[in-house]
Amino acid sequence: MKVAVLGFGTVGVGVYEMLQHAQGLEAGPVLVRPGKDDAPFKVTTIEQIVQDPSVGAVAEVMGGVEPAFSYGAAVLRAGKHFVTSNKALVAAKGIELNAIAREHGAAFLFSAACGGGVPFLHNLSIARESDEILSMGGILNGTTNYMLDAMQRLGLDYGDALKDAQRLGYAEADPRADVSGLDALRKIMLACAVAYDALPTEGLLNEGIESVTAADVAHFRSRGYTCRLLAKGSRAGGEKVSAYVEPVLLRDGAPECAVLANYNMASYEGKCSGPIVLMGQGAGRYPTASAVLRDLGCILHGKHYMLQENCRLANADNSRNEHAYYVRLPAEHAAEIPAESAELDGDVVRIITKPVSVSQMHFMAERLRAAGVELFFAAIGG
Repeated sequence: MKVAVLGFGTVGVGVYEMLQHAQGLEAGPVLVRPGKDDAPFKVTTIEQIVQDPSVGAVAEVMGGVEPAFSYGAAVLRAGKHFVTSNKALVAAKGIELNAIAREHGAAFLFSAACGGGVPFLHNLSIARESDEILSMGGILNGTTNYMLDAMQRLGLDYGDALKDAQRLGYAEADPRADVSGLDALRKIMLACAVAYDALPTEGLLNEGIESVTAADVAHFRSRGYTCRLLAKGSRAGGEKVSAYVEPVLLRDGAPECAVLANYNMASYEGKCSGPIVLMGQGAGRYPTASAVLRDLGCILHGKHYMLQENCRLANADNSRNEHAYYVRLPAEHAAEIPAESAELDGDVVRIITKPVSVSQMHFMAERLRAAGVELFFAAIGG
């Protein structure tokens, strides 16, 4: 099967190189920007790929929603299989692309959009066929894991940890999608769609790591906690799902504490299988390219879809998930947080809350920040 590639950046180069040696696959044309077509295999219009009868599948690694969606829709309507590593595209347009693919008898797979080389969505899509998925999530963003690890093990402050991540190529020049938790949130959205036939678009909650300071790290480390940014998804009754991202403080010895640098650790729990944990490189040229090739290989073996035909848009309900939180905020606002215990530290107070719902904690933080209050919060994990 000849495979065209849309985009020739870091991952696109990796996909093209791996296609040279993949069994049953052949490298086809590569779409690049006008003026970048400096080799015979490079083309500059999607029509050159859509109208090429020798191309059987297309791998999209451009990023962004447009023009990736328009290109993907055109490819599928031409009856060509479509594989993507683009989480923003699938979160925004995955249900629509799935419908177009099924209408025209083409495959639509996207396991590379979550976890890079870690086969999280791939395994999840297989497991849900014979088991009930109770919950899933984990460390799904390598940039923030690297930064938190650097702050806690190497003693860097937030700014230096971010610069280090950018220097090493783990963080983009504009890191907002990563540090805000949006990247991890998109990934748990896709996991919910695969596991529960429900793509949540409303009611989602995400708290990133922008507010954590070296002083916060020193305080919770002195009490035997390690901080990780975790994404979590589960059923929430009826047609709803729970889906959120937030920092979590874990006791040293928890499995997530051993996930260092830019590694990911994704997990799901099946009613019959119990907990399943997958760990590896969550991003990068070859880890992500390997996931793209994995999806192409699945097409050769007859697996065409990760989303069921009845997959729908859904609301997220995070009101049923409750736990205590660690909150740091100015002392004069301590009374606004339902505290189980509090410790004054100069002009700030560090609170352990009574058990509250995820939605309540995120609402309290949003309300305080709207009033100009600086704070950091993290769930207290196991």
